[in-house]
Amino acid sequence: MVTREWLGQGVSLVALALCVAGFASRRDDRLFVLLLFANVAFAAQFALFQSWVAAGISALIVLRIVLVRRYPGNAAVMAGVLVATLAVALLTWSGPRDVPALLAGLLGTWGMFMLRGIAMRAVLAVAAFSWVISNLLAGSIGGTLAETLILLTNVITIWRLRRAARRYGLSP
Repeated sequence: MVTREWLGQGVSLVALALCVAGFASRRDDRLFVLLLFANVAFAAQFALFQSWVAAGISALIVLRIVLVRRYPGNAAVMAGVLVATLAVALLTWSGPRDVPALLAGLLGTWGMFMLRGIAMRAVLAVAAFSWVISNLLAGSIGGTLAETLILLTNVITIWRLRRAARRYGLSP
């Protein structure tokens, strides 16, 4: 492995720690803040692996998180982010290996703008699975591990939220 690939693996471990902490939280606000910082690390990781669609979409996710916190449920802002995601993919497209990153970006945008709680985390779990595939295709061991653990942590948190809702008679 060349130095930039080793750096990519190291940066992905930082993203891993931030994402697991975020998805382990029951609070959506904490999840969003930690995901903001994690996606800066993921964008750097993908750039180091020269996976440009994934790097661009990961960088755009930073803006998406800021916008979704300010304009939750706003369909017009969501549409703008979806168009930006498609534009980033179009400008950096290298082939079929870019499909999982694009799918993850589109699903994550819809889920974060239009859903909350368990439903949002379920859509983000599908997006995380797409990121697992994207990391595998980029050759990122650390990123693959990070997204797999994010997926598992997200599923466990969904289970915890459902259990708490049943215990206290709340709607999930």
